[in-house]
Amino acid sequence: MINEVYIDNFKSLVGFRMKLAKFNCIVGLNGAGKSTILQALDFLTQLADGQIDGWLAERHWDKGDLNSKLSKKNNISFEVITTGEHSGQLKWVGEFNRQKLSCTSESISLDGSALLKVSGGHFTINGDASSPIIFSYQGSILSALKEKELPKALLNFKKELSSMKSMDLLSPHLLRQRARASEMDLGLGGEKLSAFLHELPNEKREKLEQYLQRYYPHFSHYQTRSLKSGWKKLSVNEQFGDQRIETEARHINDGMLRIMAIVAQTLGEHSFLLFDEIEDGINPELIEQLVDQLTDTPQQILVTTHSPMILNYLDDAIACCGVQLIYKNRQGFTRARAFFEIPSMAEKLKVMGPGEVFVDTELSKLVEDLADETVKSAAQ
Repeated sequence: MINEVYIDNFKSLVGFRMKLAKFNCIVGLNGAGKSTILQALDFLTQLADGQIDGWLAERHWDKGDLNSKLSKKNNISFEVITTGEHSGQLKWVGEFNRQKLSCTSESISLDGSALLKVSGGHFTINGDASSPIIFSYQGSILSALKEKELPKALLNFKKELSSMKSMDLLSPHLLRQRARASEMDLGLGGEKLSAFLHELPNEKREKLEQYLQRYYPHFSHYQTRSLKSGWKKLSVNEQFGDQRIETEARHINDGMLRIMAIVAQTLGEHSFLLFDEIEDGINPELIEQLVDQLTDTPQQILVTTHSPMILNYLDDAIACCGVQLIYKNRQGFTRARAFFEIPSMAEKLKVMGPGEVFVDTELSKLVEDLADETVKSAAQ
């Protein structure tokens, strides 16, 4: 599990640090940087995969879009701390060169012992003799090294990073599209949903249909058909008395499509799932069920929201650990603060539910107070 991330010089994230729980819900005013956090986490995933130019093209970005306009630095610095199968604390620290699209320096250590080091055009694994880097790569050197050459802890870490999935551009318009193949990935905006559902093993397909029947009692099953040139067509069957109605994806309501995509992802192989504005297009009566499912799923989850309903359906313990307020300080830098660790919010939580605290709080005033608090602390 990813416990903490630090990133410096990525858009509005300048000296940004945030701790992560198993379920994370980030809230804040428009423009605070919530979506940027999801983009930054997705960026870290791409470093492990090594396909930075393709990722930039997919988002319609130029490499110049990565760096912060609030900083004069050239490189993007980052730090990721995880715990998991490697049975210890693993720390990954590096610097990404925007011009070369690669990490010109990075190190990975497990409980303080060096596993990997990249510096001065050389790399070292497990403290052995350094080797010159005579090959080209994008992102982290992990993306280019043969897996058989990596110690188990490094291999597990690479797989953990690669299995993080951001769905920050999830769109009903894209979810309705036909797709040829998914490689068990929905795509950045959900454009591979039809192929993804077509490729699901029978066991997971049945499980997904069981979940969907809980959300929509009239839902019977979904089906996918192969068309010419391998395109997959998605439709949903609903039962009303003796009548069965089949609806093509292009006519399925937005909420059902989003729930299908979100729930399907929890049945995939990704270890960390990220969703932007989780409540969009979904009936409020279904939100509680969705929140319960996301808090119970084995994956680590991060969602953004503007809705107090999401918070109100969280247990106090989950809310205290996982709800983060995202805001910008006087310099325009995005910052994260555990929402219910703010003294005034902690007091309210004693007599209110998490969502009620959110509704009862004027975020713009709270952000101003936090910004003033930061200025005072810096002056002391």
